[in-house]
Formats: sequence, structure tokens, C-alpha cells
Amino acid sequence: MTTKEEPACRKFLASQNALLISSMVLALFMATLTLWIPAYWPVALFEISVLLVAGVAVVMGRVPAPGTSLPLFVLGFTVLWGCFQLITGLTINRFATDRATLQWMTWAAVYYAGVSLLKEQGVARSLRTAMVWFGSAVSVEAILQAYLSPGKVYGLFPTGYQDFVMGPIVYHTHFAAFIEVLLPIALFHALSEAGRRYTMLGVSAVLLTALVVSASRGGLVIAGAEVIAVLVLSHLRKPPVGPRITILALLLVALTAVLTVIVGFETASQRFSTEPLSAGRLQFAISTLHMIAGHPWVGWGLGSWPSVYPAFATFDPGALVNQAHCDWLQWMAEGGLPVGIATLSLALWGVRPALRSIWGIGVIAVFVHAAFDYPFSRPAVGAWPILMLAMAATAQESDHPNAPTQG
Repeated sequence: MTTKEEPACRKFLASQNALLISSMVLALFMATLTLWIPAYWPVALFEISVLLVAGVAVVMGRVPAPGTSLPLFVLGFTVLWGCFQLITGLTINRFATDRATLQWMTWAAVYYAGVSLLKEQGVARSLRTAMVWFGSAVSVEAILQAYLSPGKVYGLFPTGYQDFVMGPIVYHTHFAAFIEVLLPIALFHALSEAGRRYTMLGVSAVLLTALVVSASRGGLVIAGAEVIAVLVLSHLRKPPVGPRITILALLLVALTAVLTVIVGFETASQRFSTEPLSAGRLQFAISTLHMIAGHPWVGWGLGSWPSVYPAFATFDPGALVNQAHCDWLQWMAEGGLPVGIATLSLALWGVRPALRSIWGIGVIAVFVHAAFDYPFSRPAVGAWPILMLAMAATAQESDHPNAPTQG
């Protein structure tokens, strides 16, 4: 191949990669917009789309970027563990384990596609910008919906719920996880890109305001910590921007406060003052610990927690309990200590690339949120932090905040 042909070949391969990863991100957008639908077909379409993209990447010979393979091994191990439980009959609910195994396989495919196709940082930055704008649009619609047609998705489709339905996302913890992934990206752009500084600052305020409207207490606390972390890390990475960070932080607080006053914060305030954060969660955690003690090495079967819980329940909440409200304990109960250790290693591995990028700290935020709720219970919701982990893992020095800012 001649020297002139090599750039053209690289450009062609980059365009193919961009098309593939963009297709997967669009599938993620559609899966998020259809989260309210109780049927399985939107989930199936998302899983099929992701697996097709990953399959095409494999056929095309795309390989993960150097140094990014550990999460792929962890996710792959969890998939194989689910298959092992199915083959050996070590699950008490084969249907649930089959579904859960496919969910982990989808996350593995999301990560593989991310670290194999996102080596072109210009494409990655464009996709992150698209994700932020998508999140902003969903947030605006969610705010309007919460006040004009509560409980009705897009003001048209009843969900059976009246409170905490935020746009197409029925459960406010899932909405909080969605915002937690996107907020650091918007704030990072506001700090590092002069041309979009105030636009991205406004987007950040909208995301925070939507979180206030959702009344997710854990989400609000974690988002506040994210804002502080982005500001501090940006200052430490590039000290000369210190004065600008102070001004932007004050503007963000002021703008968010104004928007919050406009839309109201009574629901969130009431939840903080009247509802104990640990209500029910402590009992669920104790029951889950007893489950782990019952089958510590192989677990009860991926996805089988709801089937096992009644035998270990310590109280009756008066409603169906389908999650442990702690993904970490639930993973260990369902997959035993091997899956618990594997998922912990995944989270710990993700700390370094998340902090290095700054905009990727949403990955850490969602894993922290998983300690007292269940943001990973839906394939599409869990795919957001997994995709962000892949982006942070493949980010190069040119994409870090100490690179020259855009004017």
C-alpha cells in the first residue's frame, strides 16, 4: 500500500467505525425513549441492535484499544457464569437467569463496541455532545410533563403511576442515573470550551433542575458531589482556570436556583424532611445478606432475587418487592462471591479512567448510587454508564482537560 493510500484507508475505517458506534448510540437513545413501555419488545430491539453492532465489529476485525480489556473480561465472565448456572441447573428461576444473562451480554457488547470503535477522539467527543443534548431534551420534556401531565409519558400515554415519572423514565432512580452520567460531560464542556461555555452551563443547570423535580434524594446528593468533583479536578489539572471556575460555579448555582424556584422544589424538600432514606432498604439488605449466606459460592441464579426474597423476607412492605435496592448485594446473592468480586473489580478499575477524563466520573457516581438503589436493573439504563466507561477508557491525552481549550 502506498503512502497516499494509507490516510485514505484510515479515513475509510474511521468512517465505518463512526457509523457503527453512532448506530449503537441511536439504539440507546430509542431504548431510553421507550423505557416506559412495559412490554419486552423495546428491550429486545435494543439488545439485538447492540449485539448486531458488536458482531459486525468482530467480523470487521476491530479489537479493543490497548489497556481496556479488563472490564470486557469481567462482563464476559458474568455472562459465562449465568450460562454455567443455566447448564448446571443451579438457578431457581431459569427464565429470569436467561434474561439476566442476556442483559449482561448486552452490556459486554456495549463496552466492546465502545473500546473497539471509539479510537477516533473526534467521533467520541461528537457523540458525547449528542448525548448531552439528548439528555437536555429529555430533561426539559420531563420537567414540563411533571407539571402539565404527571404520570403520562409525553403527556399522552398513562403509566399507572402518578409521581416521579420523568419523561419516558418511570422510576426516578433510573432518571437520576441517566442525569449522573451526563451532568459531568456538560459541566466539563462549560469549563473547557470557550465557544460553548454558557450554553453548556445552561444545559448543566437544566439537568440539575430536572433532578430536583424528580425528587431523587440519592441522585441530588450524588449530583452535588459530581459538580464539586468536576470543579476541583479541573482546578487541580489546570490551576490557571481557578478564577474562571469560581465564576462559573456561582453562575451554575444561581441559574439552577432560579430554574428550581420557577419549577418548584416542594416534592424534593418534603421527601428529605419526612421520608427516611433507609425505609425498607435496611430490611432488604439484611434479607439479601441471608441469601448470600445460603448460597455464597454459586448464588441463586442471575436475575432470581425476586423469586428468592419471599423465603428470606423479614417484613411485609405491602407491595411486590422485585429488587434488593442495592445492586451490589443483589449481584452477590444472584451470582455468589465470584460475581460480587468481579463487579467490584469492574467498578474499581473504572475509577482511574473516570478521574483522568473528569467528564467520565458519572461512571463512579452510578456505581455509588447502586449501593442503595438499583440503577442497573434495566439494560438501557445500565448501558449509559457502561458506554461512558468505554469512552473514558479509550480517551487519549488530547481529550483531557489539560489540552488546549477551544476558542
